[in-house]
Amino acid sequence: MPTNLSSVPVGVRLSGLTKSFRTGQGVIHAVRGVDIDIAPGETVALLGPNGAGKSTTIDMLLGLLPPDEGRVELFGMPPRNAVNSGAVGGMLQVGSLIRDLSVRELVTMMAALYPRPLPVDEALELSGTADFARQRTQKLSGGQVQRVRFAVALVSNPDLLVLDEPTVAMDVEGRHAFWTTMRSFAARGKTVLFATHYLEEADEYADRIILMARGGIVADGPTSEIKATVGSRTISATLPGADPGQLSALPGVSGADVRGEMVVLRCVDSDAALRALLAGYPRVRDIEVAGARLEQAFLQLTGDDVEETVR
Repeated sequence: MPTNLSSVPVGVRLSGLTKSFRTGQGVIHAVRGVDIDIAPGETVALLGPNGAGKSTTIDMLLGLLPPDEGRVELFGMPPRNAVNSGAVGGMLQVGSLIRDLSVRELVTMMAALYPRPLPVDEALELSGTADFARQRTQKLSGGQVQRVRFAVALVSNPDLLVLDEPTVAMDVEGRHAFWTTMRSFAARGKTVLFATHYLEEADEYADRIILMARGGIVADGPTSEIKATVGSRTISATLPGADPGQLSALPGVSGADVRGEMVVLRCVDSDAALRALLAGYPRVRDIEVAGARLEQAFLQLTGDDVEETVR
């Protein structure tokens, strides 16, 4: 279900991208004919299991890897030109911070590389690094390192911010603060592309999800549209002494679980199931009907395992 963005300006355009790597076992086809258009101002989550091709796609988008075939344009420019102009900021999983500099010194040094950077103090405040800006980079915790990487990505004042697993090593409070900042940044009309294993982050913060598996795109659209592909709902309720076999036989129910006094019904027709449940079990209470979760759609569309094609 690709999103047609041909009628709107394009900030990011990936056309027919392919990338393979030769190993001792043969050739791994990491990315296979990926086409993506992202409009300026969109916040897009790039999701997929390990080995799906997300990081390789991001590396090609940033100009860190040349594609075997295809083309990348960022605001009408090749990746290297866009990065050098300060139009793109990247926060990657790999790479270490320069040692023996304070956080402020590092961010100040990076700001000097770009023509229209953010004020250093603003970048430190936005990234949540102001409180430890005097600390040396080698003395930082894992979560603090992630925040400094974020500051480095922000300080160029980019039109496009690319984030690869940005909240890894952050605690719950840190992740919440990070996404609060991201909302503020995106509200300035900035374009954001992020890859994450935290599906709830994609569900809550992305305008659109691009789902990859086995090097290709298997779904592309708003979160609600992705979840609708599962086409199922669940009913949970309190019902002491329930028999799962009898519940499974109710109209519209495909399966039932009993967890103490709570029952969970997996439904193909939640309306029919709810009517049958209320008619057959007058003592049922605390009823909740929920749509499919993003995790269910993720597993259904990608499969539990990713098989890399090696030739």
